[in-house]
Amino acid sequence: MASIGTALQVKHVSRGFPVEGKRLAVLEDISFTLERGTWTTLLGPSGCGKTTLLRIIAGLDAPDSGTVQVLGRAEDRIRAPAYLPQTDTLLPWRTALENAVLASEIAGERMDAARREAMELFEHFGLLGFESLYPSQLSGGMRQRLSLIRAFLTRRELLLLDEPLGALDPLTRTVLQTWLVNVWQELRKTVLLITHDIEEALVLSDCVLVSSALPSRIELESQVLLPRPRDRSTPDFARRKGALLERLLGGGQG
Repeated sequence: MASIGTALQVKHVSRGFPVEGKRLAVLEDISFTLERGTWTTLLGPSGCGKTTLLRIIAGLDAPDSGTVQVLGRAEDRIRAPAYLPQTDTLLPWRTALENAVLASEIAGERMDAARREAMELFEHFGLLGFESLYPSQLSGGMRQRLSLIRAFLTRRELLLLDEPLGALDPLTRTVLQTWLVNVWQELRKTVLLITHDIEEALVLSDCVLVSSALPSRIELESQVLLPRPRDRSTPDFARRKGALLERLLGGGQG
């Protein structure tokens, strides 16, 4: 996809936390740039600070040093990213449709148009017919799909997704990966995803970032130059998956 400007610049970000009277360095001199409309995935060992980095980008935490700039075209307002954490934050007293249009309601937008747009995504994500149900009446996979719909409907340029498919069974996860790609290609959002699934990263991404174990640094930035839709059975896909796995296993603990 052709670049149409920069959506995010992370420059020399470091972050540590006090542990037993000492400072534990979690992030060390992290720098990367996301171009508008691209999908980037961050892979790394467990406990290497990926969620901490997402929280800093979302404005929920502050770095000890370095800067984060969420950018856009000159005619755009600068907006905070939409952040989808690992566990859904659906409101139990609102129906699925009411949850989906929450951001539009808060922004004071026309609700008839917001509901129509939400219903289109309900169809994309296989939730058509479930819009009047409450979160407690939905399966775990449905709740995650609803959370993704709400994230896509925030009108934000940048979406931060923290393992949104991690708790799903393999079949549901594979189906949702296809849905995600289709919706992303239609809406042209900029996405930064955290996942532990190398195959998922290759299926979804334009670029894969690999971080080290603590203190976390970006060790590899790999462009995924494969045509979409991605064929997981090709030798080239398998080669790339093996190379990323080798790099992760060589990165230390995890």
